[in-house]
Amino acid sequence: MAKTCFHGVFVSIAVTSLLLLQAGAPSPPPPAVYIFGDSTLDVGTNNFIPECAARADFYFNGIDFPYSKPTGRFSNGLNTADQIVRLLGLKKSPPPFLYLVNDPSNFQKNILQGANFASGGSGVLRDTGKAKRVIPLEEQIQHFSTIRSNITNMTGSEEATDKILSKAFILISIGSNDMFEYLLNLSKPMSLAEFNATLISTYEYHIKTLYELGARTFGILTVPPIGCTPFARAVFTGNNSCFEPAQAMAVQFYFDVGSSLEQFSSTVQDMKYSVGNTFLMTGVLTGDMLAFGLKNIAAACCGNGTYGCNQTASFCSNRDEYLFWDQFHPTQRASELVALTLFGAAEPIMVPMNFSQLLGVNI
Repeated sequence: MAKTCFHGVFVSIAVTSLLLLQAGAPSPPPPAVYIFGDSTLDVGTNNFIPECAARADFYFNGIDFPYSKPTGRFSNGLNTADQIVRLLGLKKSPPPFLYLVNDPSNFQKNILQGANFASGGSGVLRDTGKAKRVIPLEEQIQHFSTIRSNITNMTGSEEATDKILSKAFILISIGSNDMFEYLLNLSKPMSLAEFNATLISTYEYHIKTLYELGARTFGILTVPPIGCTPFARAVFTGNNSCFEPAQAMAVQFYFDVGSSLEQFSSTVQDMKYSVGNTFLMTGVLTGDMLAFGLKNIAAACCGNGTYGCNQTASFCSNRDEYLFWDQFHPTQRASELVALTLFGAAEPIMVPMNFSQLLGVNI
């Protein structure tokens, strides 16, 4: 049964990838896209944070970005946020909120089109990434609240602002850093069960806060197989095998997020959401890696499990054949495959619908 299920998922992704790549002009994108999360979606937020220790605005990051420019993306080129908005028909990702506030003359015009609040190294919990001076999800939502206030100043009414934001797409990917910090903390302040409960209750609180601020359409990426990252293979197991406790935490988070969203959405009438099981979709990609052009699903292309990607690291030339760009993050090619899956796959990868169905777009 399991083999049949995974074969069906593989066919779904393969056919989806082919159709999307051959498709014509896309349907109109959402009027605005607001992006929250960690380094999987960060397009340069941390560049604007003084003394931030989680940055990627240096080589060899961005080597495949236009003009080989390191932009702050934790990738050799485009990241998952870029790939998703491209499939929506947008030419480029919404810029970091911290960039927009430094351009007051265009701030009000730009915020109606969206903004990226995602901060590499951040987490669901307030203290995750604190030592690195990143922006936790709670503060990212406060920045979104600032945007709401500015839109209300333009429209002159809360009702008009609600109407604008109700049509926006809210994209969220976060949770991995919370788990890594828990696993790396030798003197754990709470049991694993307590941690999982705290993580999901805080996540649920943030979703409700976004809803109260006017968000109605949510695209959610859960935690991928973090136990199989080059970092986890080197630090936790030391024998290049996946670290199962981290894997189990990621799986639990997916089920907790799905259950939480299902319950909350049942109490309101105008909320729509799509949850991408990034753990399962990554498993499918790696299980049939040659079919997707991948030849290395364990090692980092730039650096290794214990040495990050920077100007002194070695890096691979066949980057499209690697799943991982660095210790933690996917390559541009892997991000593209994930984005295609988010828009085209069915259950059990996308629940209760995929991004195309959620947004009413034909890619």
